[in-house]
Amino acid sequence: MRNLEFDQKQFWTTPLRIRESHLEWLLPITIGTAGLVASDTALERHLPTGASTIQRSRNVSDFGVAALLATGGGSYLWGVTTGNSERRLTGLLTGEAVVNSLLVTEALNLATGRQRPNEGDGRGRFWVGGNSFPSGHAAIAWSAATVLAHRYENPFAKLLAYATAATVSATRVTGGKHFTSDALIGSALGWYIGRQVYLAHSHAADADMANWGTFEKASGEGQVRDAENMGSSYVPLDNWVYPAFDRLAGLGYVPTAFLGLRPWTRMECARLLDEAAGGIESDPGSTYGEAFRLLQALQTEFLVESHRLEGGSNVSAELESIYTRFTGITGKPLNDSFHVGQTIINDYGRPYQQGFNMVTGFTSHAEAGPLAFYVRGEYQHSPSAPAYPLSVRNAIGVMDSNPVQPATPFAARDDFQLLDTYVALNIKNNQISFGRQSIWWGPGPGGALMFTDNALPMYMLRWTRVSPTKLPSFLGVLGPMRTESFLGKLEGHHFPADPYISGQKVSFKPTENLEFGFSKITIFAGGNTPLTLHTFLKATFSTGAGSGNANANAPGVDPGDRRGGFDFSYRLPGLRKWLTLYSDSLADDDPSPLAAPRRAAFNPGIYLSHVPRLPKLDLRVEAVNTDTSTSRSVGGEFFYINNNYHDSHTNAGNIMGSWIGREGHGLQASSTYWLSPRNTILVGYRKAWIDRDFVPGGGVLDDISVRSELVLRPDLFVKSALQIERWNFPLLASHVQTNVTASVQLTYQPSWRLRKRDR
Repeated sequence: MRNLEFDQKQFWTTPLRIRESHLEWLLPITIGTAGLVASDTALERHLPTGASTIQRSRNVSDFGVAALLATGGGSYLWGVTTGNSERRLTGLLTGEAVVNSLLVTEALNLATGRQRPNEGDGRGRFWVGGNSFPSGHAAIAWSAATVLAHRYENPFAKLLAYATAATVSATRVTGGKHFTSDALIGSALGWYIGRQVYLAHSHAADADMANWGTFEKASGEGQVRDAENMGSSYVPLDNWVYPAFDRLAGLGYVPTAFLGLRPWTRMECARLLDEAAGGIESDPGSTYGEAFRLLQALQTEFLVESHRLEGGSNVSAELESIYTRFTGITGKPLNDSFHVGQTIINDYGRPYQQGFNMVTGFTSHAEAGPLAFYVRGEYQHSPSAPAYPLSVRNAIGVMDSNPVQPATPFAARDDFQLLDTYVALNIKNNQISFGRQSIWWGPGPGGALMFTDNALPMYMLRWTRVSPTKLPSFLGVLGPMRTESFLGKLEGHHFPADPYISGQKVSFKPTENLEFGFSKITIFAGGNTPLTLHTFLKATFSTGAGSGNANANAPGVDPGDRRGGFDFSYRLPGLRKWLTLYSDSLADDDPSPLAAPRRAAFNPGIYLSHVPRLPKLDLRVEAVNTDTSTSRSVGGEFFYINNNYHDSHTNAGNIMGSWIGREGHGLQASSTYWLSPRNTILVGYRKAWIDRDFVPGGGVLDDISVRSELVLRPDLFVKSALQIERWNFPLLASHVQTNVTASVQLTYQPSWRLRKRDR
């Protein structure tokens, strides 16, 4: 009871100890929380509504909490009966953390009075007598899991504890008991309370926390933290650092960078920079100046993470950026990637129409020991547009093998949207993350065939081997290896509704100049087929042909919509620092493109890191083809679609893979002039042909663009773009159409950061 009194006093008097310097982390947290609350109702619309799914989620959340409480209680009883004081203390601390979480969440429930999703008008109104904010289940689960994770040394035990807590949080949302922000805030409170209880009352706190490298009460002389157990947020796919790393890789200075598996964590970027620094210093050749300038700019960006690699503290919170982008489109754009094409590609599926479009948002991240958090939210505006005429809807019905859809206009968009938003846990270089996330599986920046940022980020549970690992014994000939797996939930699907997706990728670097990787994804369940362990295992490991209908009453008959991928990149002999050849390929009806190259889609490219006598200029050319010669590739029924999954490889209506779409071929070319690492001017050209076997009358589009990114001052950046596009699709218009797209984005990077400094 004395411990509980002390803990509650410390928690509720925290506001009295706030100082002006604390605003550096309070502001990002406050903005992030407000963004989460504002997006709750929009996220709620995408959740499954089936009665069985909701009940199953509620049962799972109750079971997860019960399992964690039983583990703590069992530890206490075991310790009492065997005389083991350590296990007894584990049970006591777990109980104290749970009781503290209950007291805090009940008080906050009474203070906020928020309605649950199934109460009132479903908008989660505050101060009307509800008890939704924050989630008590999530807080209890995370407080118990945090204590158990720190008391047990086994990495598997830690992983199991945190995974159980994360499952409880997720199922409170899918079970309709809480909004997303309720569960996330409850999880954060539970983790914080569990951590504080452990630090305040465990005599082993100093020794145990040293294993994580960040939570010790004081940093002793000579103490080194373990970077392998430090959580780290991922660098967004549209960040400037990736083109800079691409150029360093083309120059040969980051030999262990895996270009075909992104995004990278901030800690992994710091590791690559450490590698590049050694190579540049030992090789001051003709490209030394350009490489050194890139290195300096990147080292400035990842200065904090480089310090952590050397054993520095990794407790921090940062408001990374605030940005606003204005986009004006004159003329009719294309914005149907599943059928005809897109005017704006690889843009997180943001809405756009003819007229004035805008996005205004923020990015923020935080790290604390093995945990990392990332939030990216933005307000999006786009005008409305008329519905497709009956002739177009009839054609789309034939293309997709669906009934003709009603004439529904494209509504104007004025809402808040979460993009990459997740929580991550890192244990021994294995990072597990949950939330909305984007991935890019392919070596070319123009558009990978499997996954890009062309669509809205998916909700997914993801496991990534953050840094490369070398296989043992004779398998070491394959060189360093990285791997990634995920289980995700797709949005915007109707035929069938609410399917899931699982994916796995493994990449190798047998030499510093060669990288290759294999990938596999499966879209499964949905409709009347629920997500179960059976359907998941069948989708992940089945190799035979599927049968049955995804909407059939016999669950698990169809293994799902499966795709296999293969990609490679190779720095050519004699031109190691100049020319990189790469290719991406995809098989939609075979286990791998290597098994059936004539039926595979291909996306080859070349990258010239610098032009002779023009060291600041690079050149990239890519081709892409999903219109193979096979007789089955007719009517757009081969790539990115499936007999049972008619919305297939899309999320929220946009293709998750290449901009070329289902049955087309095209090319991209771009050249960037590097005024400096942060000041660039890019000129690009893109052309695509869509087969008349797919779209009646066929189609063609081409555009030329100029893009720039300039530094106005150290914390203020401007991006601008001008694109002129011509397209001709007889299905959509009787004559050639032209549109002009102009955009300007201002990004402010404030220095609002809280970091725990070594003492």
